Amino acid sequence: MSSNKKYWKSVEELNENSSIVETLRNNEFVEEIPTNEFLGDAATLATSSTTRRDFLKYVGFTTAAASLAACEGPVHKSIPYVVQPEEIIPGVADYYATTIADGFDFANILVKTREGRPIKIENNKIAGANFHANARVHASVLSLYDNMRLKTSKIAGKDATWDQANAKIKASVVDAKAKGGKVVLLTNTAASPSTDRLIAQFLASNPNAKHITYDAVSSSDALDAFEAVYGERALADYDFSKANVIVSVGADFLGDWQGGGFDSGYAQGRIPQNGKMSRHFQFEANMTLSGAAADKRVPMTVANQKQALVQIYNIITGSSIGSSKDEMVMKAGQQLKAAGSKGVLVCGIDDKNAQLLVLAINRALSSEAFNVANTRQIRKGNNADVKQLLTDMKSGAVHTLIMNGVNPVYSLPNGKEFADSLKKVKLSVAFAMKEDETAAVSNIAVATPHYLESWGDVSVVKGSYALTQPTIRPLFDTVQFQDALLSWTGNTQAYYDYLRASWSGAKSWNQLVHDGVVVTEGVSASAGAGADFNGAASTLAKAVSSKLELVLYTKTGLGDGQQANNPWLQEFPDPITRASWDNYLTISQADATTSGIENWNVANGGLNGSYVTLTVDGVKLEKVPVIIQPGQAKGTVGLALGYGRKAAMKEEMQVGVNAYTLYNNFSNVQNVTIAKEDGEHEFACVQLQRTLMGRGDIIKETSLDIFNTKESGEWNLVPMVSLDHKEVPATTVDLWESFDRSVGHHFNLSIDLNACTGCGACVIACHAENNVPVVGKSEVRRSRDMHWLRIDRYYSSETTFEGDSKTKEGSDGLMDSISTLRGMETPSDNPQVAFQPVMCQHCNHAPCETVCPVAATSHSRQGQNHMAYNRCVGTRYCANNCPYKVRRFNWFLYNGNDEFDYHMNDDLGRMVLNPDVNVRSRGVMEKCSMCIQMTQSTILTAKREGREVKSGEFQTACSNACTSGAMVFGDVNNKESKVAELSEDKRMYHLLEHIGTKPNVFYHVKVRN
Repeated sequence: MSSNKKYWKSVEELNENSSIVETLRNNEFVEEIPTNEFLGDAATLATSSTTRRDFLKYVGFTTAAASLAACEGPVHKSIPYVVQPEEIIPGVADYYATTIADGFDFANILVKTREGRPIKIENNKIAGANFHANARVHASVLSLYDNMRLKTSKIAGKDATWDQANAKIKASVVDAKAKGGKVVLLTNTAASPSTDRLIAQFLASNPNAKHITYDAVSSSDALDAFEAVYGERALADYDFSKANVIVSVGADFLGDWQGGGFDSGYAQGRIPQNGKMSRHFQFEANMTLSGAAADKRVPMTVANQKQALVQIYNIITGSSIGSSKDEMVMKAGQQLKAAGSKGVLVCGIDDKNAQLLVLAINRALSSEAFNVANTRQIRKGNNADVKQLLTDMKSGAVHTLIMNGVNPVYSLPNGKEFADSLKKVKLSVAFAMKEDETAAVSNIAVATPHYLESWGDVSVVKGSYALTQPTIRPLFDTVQFQDALLSWTGNTQAYYDYLRASWSGAKSWNQLVHDGVVVTEGVSASAGAGADFNGAASTLAKAVSSKLELVLYTKTGLGDGQQANNPWLQEFPDPITRASWDNYLTISQADATTSGIENWNVANGGLNGSYVTLTVDGVKLEKVPVIIQPGQAKGTVGLALGYGRKAAMKEEMQVGVNAYTLYNNFSNVQNVTIAKEDGEHEFACVQLQRTLMGRGDIIKETSLDIFNTKESGEWNLVPMVSLDHKEVPATTVDLWESFDRSVGHHFNLSIDLNACTGCGACVIACHAENNVPVVGKSEVRRSRDMHWLRIDRYYSSETTFEGDSKTKEGSDGLMDSISTLRGMETPSDNPQVAFQPVMCQHCNHAPCETVCPVAATSHSRQGQNHMAYNRCVGTRYCANNCPYKVRRFNWFLYNGNDEFDYHMNDDLGRMVLNPDVNVRSRGVMEKCSMCIQMTQSTILTAKREGREVKSGEFQTACSNACTSGAMVFGDVNNKESKVAELSEDKRMYHLLEHIGTKPNVFYHVKVRN
């Protein structure tokens, strides 16, 4: 049978008497339109001669808002090439294979350029390119055009040339060598073989020098454990496609855990095939993407997670080390043991003993998903070395400190202490893209290029080698750290020449540059050494929960905070909380009630909340806003790293509090106390906006048992309607005459709810491809965000709508009824989660098209719903008539407007704009176009080459960005295409199918194991 769970987007919806929810359901535009301001004085209007525009003003108040907009878009002069570069054809995109490696994110990518400008990131799908772009990588192209970048080197805060800075650095290194002072290179994890060689050469010529690797978000405990067992300081790699049972203890492996990039393999096992799919248990404190995707999620404190890990260790290895017992942990452990080599366990606890047990359990299972041969060469930071560096700096033992790709003044918990210690260093040098917190207090700040302006090489995992190549000439007077190393070691080569000279492999250099990545010789697994696993388990078994645990994590949007000045990422709604432009403390309802903390919704759908002060080891973090998060483990609170930056940031992006100040000993778990503060915080939370609730065919869900044993008609119900007093399928009834759509191309988009992890890469890719404007926190709060694609997050509990009705009917008396209803408004302590990407559904019978008075929106024979922006007069009838709430209204001109000081407000930021897509002006509607510019380009390319379009060649920005395979786009008339096959799948259904819009976007029923 089909699932009849009660789904809810916001806690407010559990209150069936909420006037706010009812208002938002019936009112697309929650802000009252100031018509008097638009129309002016009534007496003046009465005496004026009526023009066409005046007539539109009189017609209706909805037209009035649009009438204020100028009909003409902005005009810009263009300057032709004097000598056109032969590799650039105007109007035709070029693609360059490169690799991003910023110390936190690593990916093999293609960069789309137009007339020499990088404008979009895409995934490199060549064999061997295993790391794909997440939301931050897609947004990194905008960081290239950050107007706050360091444009030249600085000495003591004043502009200087590289030659001047280099002379001082060389002199300081020589002086340190003569006096026996320490020279320290402090860098992030470059994962670059050539950089490692250059650093080794520098250390060889300077015996007094030392290299320390520092990552803002540490994986040092996992590295230490792996080194203890396998003799190599590296991280194991995991292929979740090979696992039938997955157990995660505190590891958000669909997020940023140990470098991320696991979603593709994970999704392969989550799509039911031949009646089978993987089973996923998640034990965690914060609600994460991995917890949201799990079949069974158990919220628990980190101390209890350690106990759970010991319990699983006992089950797998047959040990009998004392630990607390948990029924669900027992079930997970037994299924993991039964799965044997088809099982895998991962853990995100920052504790060497916990990480040792992970290795022991996977070795005992002989897990096929656990790869210790092709290890990950990322997140190489060493906690002990960083602590020793600070001690040496305080004592004055460090003569010269050279930093690259790090910002310790911001990201260390004792950042102020580090800044003060810099004064005891004779020469401090920061290679940085921006004059950040560390560069601002260093003696010399050297401007470095963006990775899209740089050469380099990267080996993310053993057995693969990738190149980074420039896609544009350096925009500013910048110097690569590698070129500086060459200079300091007396090598006169340019870094490019050094790279090319050192390459020797199966591919030629030109082929390597073209492909971007190559698989090198095979790697054999190293023999595992012995370790005291039982001792590690005994230590973990003694873990005891504190009164309240703070669990620090990184958000899908900002990560470690390197791109905090990127407006695309700031405006990206968090997949779980759906809040943007903020970080906040997440807390359970039970703990919030105890502390007097509240959240409440206001009339326009905005979310407000209380403030608290956090105290960790005497360090206070004040004015931290709080979101009550269903699924947060009792006794824990969560806070995101990466916020609270001030240096080299636009004012609009200086949001949130700096959680790194509480990141003591590089542990993501801290004992904390909280105290409520006065005041209320206004969140930019989109959760109550554009709701589709109240209909039964939004999210369809069933269990694997029912999926395998029942007919699809029982778990994928077709909505029925009455026709001639008979119940018939809604899909067979039509108000409109249809035409033959089997001729030519007809585009469909498939979205599999089982594969979607809510990662948001599609949202940022859509931003980049379609010039979607950023509107800022205030406008997002007003329900005016401009995202063409949103990822709705739904919670569900085991209760059903029928169950609620029986509960209400079973109450006895007034007081019992009141108590019952209040209890039903309390959200589940551990709700199940479903993500659903929603964009324009491109309905074949589109409600928007019939109500547009000027035919600005119309349907194409290829299935796309078009928007003619220069026809639109902004009546917004289409938005009101759209049941999917996917249309956006330009309340303002966001391009070149000082009120919206984001990338579209300066010439440098506008370099990212896609010339194939119009920049919309004020007063018009816009929405997903199913990337018509991409589909037409594919058709024209095939026509020019005299061939048919290949299967899988059609793509949209979102389908191209989706690494989990959740989104598949193509021509449904091509019966060999993947999308045509998926359209016939028994899990396929349309959103709100009963209203007869006949969308060209379809979904697949979510199956839980």
